[in-house]
Amino acid sequence: MAVSVAEGPVWESVLEQTKLAQEKNSDPLLWAVQLSSRLNSAGVSLPSTDLAHLLVSHICWDNHLPIMWKFLEKALTTNFAPPMLVLALLSIRVIPNRKFHPTAYRLYMELLRRHAFSLKCQINGPNYQKIMKSIDDVLHLSLIFGVQVSEPGLLLVEFVFLIVWQLLDASLEDEGLLELTPEKISIWPTVTQDMEIDTADNCNKMRNEHHDVLYKGNTMIAIEIIGEFLQNKVTSRILFLARRNMPSHWGAFVQQLRVLAAKSMSLRSSKHITPETLLQLTSDTRKVLSRECKTISRQEFHAVMGSGSLTSSSGQCHGTNPSALWLPIDLFLEDAMDGSQVAATGATETLSGLVKALQAVNGTTWHDTFLGLWIAALRLVQRERDIREGPIPRLDTCLCMLLSITPLVVANIVEEEESELMDESDCNPMNQTKEKQITGRCREDLISSLQMLSDYEALLTPPQSVCSVANQAAAKAIMFVSGLTVGNGYYEGMSINDMPMNCSGNLRHLIVEACIARNLLDTSAYLWPGYVNTRANIPRSVPSQGPGWSSLMKGCPLTPALINALIATPASSLPEIEKIYEIATKGSNDERISAASILCGASLVRGWNIQDQAVLFITSLLSPPVPANYSGSESHLISYAPFFNILLVGISPVDCVQIFSLHGMVPLLAGALMPLCEVFGSTAPNVSWTLPTGEELTSHAVFSNAFTLLLRLWKFDHPPVEYVMKDATPVGSQPSPEYLLLVRNSKLSAFGKSPKDRLKIRRISKCLNFPMELIFMDSFPKLKCWYRQHQECIASTLSGLVQGTTVHQIVDTLLNMMFRKIGRGSQSLTSTTSGSSSSSASGAEDILIKLKVPAWDILQGTPYVLDASLTACAHGRIAPRELATGLKDLADFLPATLGTIVSYFSAEVTRGIWKPVFMNGTDWPSPLANLSILEQQIKKIIAATGVDVPSLETGGSSPAMLPLPLAALVSLAITYKLDKTSERFLVLIGPALNSLGGGCPWPCMPIISALWAQKVKRWNDFLVFSASCTVFHHNSDAVVQLLRSCFTSTLGLSPSIICSNGGVGALLGHGFGSHFSGGMAPVAPGIMYLRAYRKVRDIMFMNEEIVSLLISSVREIASSGLSREKMEKLKNSKFGLRYGQVSLGTAMTRVKLAASLGASLICLSGGLGLVQSLIKETLPSWFISAHTPDHGGPGGVVSMLGGYALAYFAVLCGTFAWGVDSASPASKRRPKVLSMHLEFLASALDGKISLGCDYAAWRAYVTGFVSLLVGCTHKWVLDIDVDVLKRLSNGLRQWNEEELAIALLGLGSAAAAGTAAELIIKTGA
Repeated sequence: MAVSVAEGPVWESVLEQTKLAQEKNSDPLLWAVQLSSRLNSAGVSLPSTDLAHLLVSHICWDNHLPIMWKFLEKALTTNFAPPMLVLALLSIRVIPNRKFHPTAYRLYMELLRRHAFSLKCQINGPNYQKIMKSIDDVLHLSLIFGVQVSEPGLLLVEFVFLIVWQLLDASLEDEGLLELTPEKISIWPTVTQDMEIDTADNCNKMRNEHHDVLYKGNTMIAIEIIGEFLQNKVTSRILFLARRNMPSHWGAFVQQLRVLAAKSMSLRSSKHITPETLLQLTSDTRKVLSRECKTISRQEFHAVMGSGSLTSSSGQCHGTNPSALWLPIDLFLEDAMDGSQVAATGATETLSGLVKALQAVNGTTWHDTFLGLWIAALRLVQRERDIREGPIPRLDTCLCMLLSITPLVVANIVEEEESELMDESDCNPMNQTKEKQITGRCREDLISSLQMLSDYEALLTPPQSVCSVANQAAAKAIMFVSGLTVGNGYYEGMSINDMPMNCSGNLRHLIVEACIARNLLDTSAYLWPGYVNTRANIPRSVPSQGPGWSSLMKGCPLTPALINALIATPASSLPEIEKIYEIATKGSNDERISAASILCGASLVRGWNIQDQAVLFITSLLSPPVPANYSGSESHLISYAPFFNILLVGISPVDCVQIFSLHGMVPLLAGALMPLCEVFGSTAPNVSWTLPTGEELTSHAVFSNAFTLLLRLWKFDHPPVEYVMKDATPVGSQPSPEYLLLVRNSKLSAFGKSPKDRLKIRRISKCLNFPMELIFMDSFPKLKCWYRQHQECIASTLSGLVQGTTVHQIVDTLLNMMFRKIGRGSQSLTSTTSGSSSSSASGAEDILIKLKVPAWDILQGTPYVLDASLTACAHGRIAPRELATGLKDLADFLPATLGTIVSYFSAEVTRGIWKPVFMNGTDWPSPLANLSILEQQIKKIIAATGVDVPSLETGGSSPAMLPLPLAALVSLAITYKLDKTSERFLVLIGPALNSLGGGCPWPCMPIISALWAQKVKRWNDFLVFSASCTVFHHNSDAVVQLLRSCFTSTLGLSPSIICSNGGVGALLGHGFGSHFSGGMAPVAPGIMYLRAYRKVRDIMFMNEEIVSLLISSVREIASSGLSREKMEKLKNSKFGLRYGQVSLGTAMTRVKLAASLGASLICLSGGLGLVQSLIKETLPSWFISAHTPDHGGPGGVVSMLGGYALAYFAVLCGTFAWGVDSASPASKRRPKVLSMHLEFLASALDGKISLGCDYAAWRAYVTGFVSLLVGCTHKWVLDIDVDVLKRLSNGLRQWNEEELAIALLGLGSAAAAGTAAELIIKTGA
């Protein structure tokens, strides 16, 4: 690199003066005095860049003499020449010539030690920007590092990084190690291109002993200086900024440093630094920009962050127990078990993000995080042990969450880490074991967490229905330990008599098996201490195996006995389920039907190890490709009717649909069902198929099964009353067919493009043939037409039925079919029908012949049929019982009409144009036999949660009345028998009744529940609980009371609540049911809220209420946790912290618990929309508004705790909604919202916004929020505008929070790095 030499009369005289002093060997001080006089008289500004150029150019190499180096040193110490520029100039001249000028190299490094660490005076001096520009011109920093920003601070970062890297490259080259680096050569000159053999050092001295010693010593000194740069508090932080903003260059630097650490003999000989120390200084675990908040110590702010492993083995954990850290996981898991909800997003992705967020914000190890996750999932299962029966079974979905979803979450986290380690290993030239599996820290922590699960015996007891499976898992481990090798077939047919004695298994055995199946563990887990009972008696003989999965894998044909065995027994491995999938795609028609039955059997419900594969296989089978040689005129799907029907019926149960939902398959399943609905709904039932059971199957039946299942996948059962009666627009996207297709297409389009997807692809079966084509509603014209009619029925009353049309004729025929038994023709029901259609003498056969039309045509006429039927009943032309019977006949004829019945009746109830009817027991069924008892139970269960609702009084003598459409829907529902066939249709009516009844005036829901309780007495507790939840739809004050109960019970602040100890046990209890003799046990407030919040009219008010409850909880925590004496001591200490730290730490733990509860409730209640409203509007409004001063705490301790609570609450809300990284789609909305919030903070710190809150609360919030931003959510900072970061930094510095200000700037973009570097130097941080 060429160096420009200063020119002009002034510099010619300076050079002459220097040469003269050099010849005279003058004293450097005298030379400096004369030089100062000359420069001052010439008006040269000091320090002078021209002088630096002149002196370095003069020395290198014609005047490489000791006196000249003394002159140069004096010029630096007197600030005549800028040290950084001199070092830059020397680096490009000395380092390439170090072999021939070892003395110069030694002197250069000495100057580095003296001046490279004294940067404060240099950046505060004059000409700072000009000097850095000169350095950039000399070293070409912007070009080398590719950073477009040319601020002096950023150039300084690049300068320090380059100087260290030059020393590293030179050291590697000196020891012959540069060839071992990936680049093989240095990116800047470290070796001269010219053999300068005429210099003084080279003249007959190249190989003298002194030269060699000096040369080798220089390498060691250079390495030690590298260590000094990495250890020095200022330069190490500057290098951290380089690491943040130049990641690719930093990666190359670290790779070279690893080569040096592994191979350098000089490093091993050094007495000042070791290879291990050098690597540790650049490791990812070293926190260079950590900071200690001066307002409150990090230990106190994160009072439970560094706590040990979880120690509570019961669900009834205290609020201050570390297990409460994972309360958000418990709430998410419980909320996901709401069988009435079908989510478009899988639980695996959501739970993975939640776990990562909690691990980051809580600052815990992955051991504690995984242990908290397992314990939360185990608590979920234990809450279902003695649950009372209801229409929505939950145990299998709870077990799915524990044994399938949770292992998948852990697998995602473990594989992500190990994938990153593998990428680093591939880039490491010293890696000699690329084929070896790399084990990350997460996998090790997973193993330790599973080993510690044995301390939680109370949580490991399996439900009765899976005891045998747990025993089999334990027996398998015992057999392995004993050395007895048997195949899986042995365990399949194992009876209690065949098992080893004393081998009682528990849920940990099932968890371990699930982890082994997903390659998270190996069979060495069987050897863990205490994992199996080593004293178990092993049977000496292996019993003969019955038919099972092992028989299938050996090639046995699908006999009836084998089919039944495979339906009843879940597959244990992927090859087994792949074998069935192969039969389902390539076998004969009978074999395919059998394979479909097997896939939808136990393997779907309890095949936890392969459940994620099973749902993919089933969804794929619903979309078979067009055969290559197919040439028929009708759709190729028609011939698959019996096969499809088996699959549709098999996955229709509530728990099966919920399993699909948990695995994120709802959009893909909807995309597979829509073509079936379109094709079979457009086909007249002229052809039938005979099933193996002898039952006749028509296109109507296949369509009804597909259509009713499709309806359950979107928010169809939530009637329009839910939206019309809300006071605000519902938060978030409402699931609909278009929405599901949008999510499906988005998933398929993006799949495989991210590193996470590439990890998932490794787990997906290679046999799977899944359609990847994008589909849209326009591809299904019949479905789109029906959906448009469905929306029109919701929006307005019916109109437009034209006489003589096909629809008109179908309406007449349907009415004749419904009411032919009572001799009423269609003419007597509606005046719109023609006289010819009333000639019903043709009989039932003629009616059925007329109705052999496509199902879509029937659905098109159904709303008119329902309108005519309701009108006739309202005017007394048909009796209520006749109406119910007619509706049942319609639904039996085409079960798909239930969707229209639910939709139409819900819309009519919403419109409120029908008079209520008296449920008197004569015309309509009467609830009076048990209504009063049920109402008393509702009052009792509501009161037990700490909620007082006086409006529940109904007066006793008031007649039980329901709107006519609602009464008709209830009457229709209770005519169904409770069997397998009816279940898949009742699950369409039931949730709609619950939503519709909850939206109607009280006591409509108790009336509905009373009628159902009369029909199914064993559902009484479930019905009472469901009716209790609807109370909160009518009373916002009750919602606030319930939220308050959630806070007080969780924090243990109220002895009147179920459990005064607080924690998860008090919040969620044991579910609901008659656990005590004589009636229902109290329902925990958390369970009540999770089932009730969806019925709240205006969810937007929740933000203000939860913030208010959080602040009031902080006051109660402070008043209950700090005694008066300690409060007085706190008052006399700085910031109230020196005394009573234990009490304050305990209070902070409970404050953190309150904040995590509030954040969880916000995210569950309103999702992303509510979180964004909180951060953009609610929190700024709270700080601006005036509040009652807190006089209960000294020095603003209570206000300070409140500020920290809000900070933790806000960050948790953000991490739950957006994630800690940028992996989720929701993270794309983060920059705008977060920027608005930080702009508010910066403006308030600038004094542009007047605040009404207490100063201590404001300061605690800002420092707490930024501390969490810096410590837990690094990637968020990159979203923020640099100007906002600088303003925030300035405000923090005014509070003497320099380190926090530095850390914030350091995590910003390259534009902020320069400011951060200058701040680091100025504060000496």
